[in-house]
Amino acid sequence: MSQLPGIGKRTALRLVLHLLKQPKEQTGFLSQALLNMREDIKFCENCHNISDTTVCEICANSARNHQTICVVEDIRDVMAIENTGQYKGIYHVLGGKISPIEGVGPSQLNIFSLVEKVKAGKIIEIIFALSSTMEGDTTNFYIYKQIAESEIIISTIARGISVGDELEYADEITLGRSILHRVPFEKTFKNN
Repeated sequence: MSQLPGIGKRTALRLVLHLLKQPKEQTGFLSQALLNMREDIKFCENCHNISDTTVCEICANSARNHQTICVVEDIRDVMAIENTGQYKGIYHVLGGKISPIEGVGPSQLNIFSLVEKVKAGKIIEIIFALSSTMEGDTTNFYIYKQIAESEIIISTIARGISVGDELEYADEITLGRSILHRVPFEKTFKNN
């Protein structure tokens, strides 16, 4: 149990003791659910999101804009963006970001299939939605260099101060980007 991410030895012990107190049928259901998850969950052949079919629900949805792709690091990012209800395009899950320190290069990520989609000519816009870290920016730049000659819109999500945050607590990079990427004031209330 302690091998799971975010689970320390104390939490693992609490979980094990809790499971030992449960009826055998309940732990059997949990065990079967975990086995079913490993056997039945696949990765979408189009965007690399998790799915129980070969093409995920998002990619299979004809109401989505299939000409706009939001590039994300992992499945949690898809879930976070979907929870906003603001994005109507499709995704491309890289499965990580370039990190020479951790030994992750472009070949270990789902970059090639993204470049192929762009070269196929059916994409109008790529939106980079990777974390604003050195690795995220490096990955964005690497992909940008691979697709820069294509005549598509390449954008990135806005980065700045969260609603409700105090300026004094913002880090310098975030605050600086907020100043550099400012928008006309009228746009801040016209969309509300």
